[in-house]
Amino acid sequence: MKINTPSPTTLRRIIQSAFAAYCLFIGWRFHAFLQWAAGNGPEAARPASVEAFLPISALMSFKRLLLSGNWDPIHPAGLAFLIIALLIAWLFRKGFCGYICPIGLISNTLSSLGNRLGLDKVPPKPADRALGSIKYALLGFFIYTTFVAMPLPAIEQFLRSPYNMTADARMMQFFLDMSATAAVVLTALAIAGVVIRNFWCRYLCPYGALLGLVSLLSPLSINRKKKLCIHCSKCTKACPGAIDVEDKLTVNSTQCIGCTACIEACPVDGCLSVTAGKKKLPFWSIALGTVTLLIFGYLIADATGHWNANLPDNMARMLYGRFGG
Repeated sequence: MKINTPSPTTLRRIIQSAFAAYCLFIGWRFHAFLQWAAGNGPEAARPASVEAFLPISALMSFKRLLLSGNWDPIHPAGLAFLIIALLIAWLFRKGFCGYICPIGLISNTLSSLGNRLGLDKVPPKPADRALGSIKYALLGFFIYTTFVAMPLPAIEQFLRSPYNMTADARMMQFFLDMSATAAVVLTALAIAGVVIRNFWCRYLCPYGALLGLVSLLSPLSINRKKKLCIHCSKCTKACPGAIDVEDKLTVNSTQCIGCTACIEACPVDGCLSVTAGKKKLPFWSIALGTVTLLIFGYLIADATGHWNANLPDNMARMLYGRFGG
């Protein structure tokens, strides 16, 4: 019996939506934990997956791991998640951005809305390059402050500080008790996402910039057969990263998220394909590899004791109690 494979766009939306729903579930569980810590609710465990939203702390933990060989006991899942994301970028391009990241889903949704309204635009190349440099500048700042400016003792001190220990609660507090300034900034970013294609991901996300640089080492790429190409520009128009796919024989760009929207848009069968060296792969290979590596990485981290912080109840209440009021 033949099984119908969903289109690249449908497959991507299914996976993104599933992870977005999981993130909402984790947020709900973490809120319940904070209520318990404050004495306002039944006992609830702290979900370690919330640490996926602490990339700066994870970056510092990564430096500590490289210099001392010690895994961060404060936010172990955050460090595990960073390493998994880097491995995904190395093996499956920016599959994390294309299929897992909930912010990517929001950015894609805003861009799709802009497209339906006729507002979604790609800036002229000089402006596009200038805007694209912002996320690399931000990445450079974080890399410099973490790996150059902060010695290991300073990293150790920060990781053990009450501020870092409760960084996840502070993050939730930011969204639940948002200031007027933060609301205005987020609204402006949302409007920019409607007007300019994937504004946040392409221009401002330092995490995406890091994964994009690592993805240049990936064995996978999108290849175009020049003899089959009819230069209809549909692949370029479909690309969330605004890559000029029709002008490249091999797409190996830091903007490529492995979504294969270009392959879906191409009207010529076999013109565009995912390849590893000279071997042609099915379009869903990036999605499958990304999800498999994420789940496999989690299982290894959990089985080896590198996922849960396992805070004693009295310490959890002491650290998090004031955030659950």
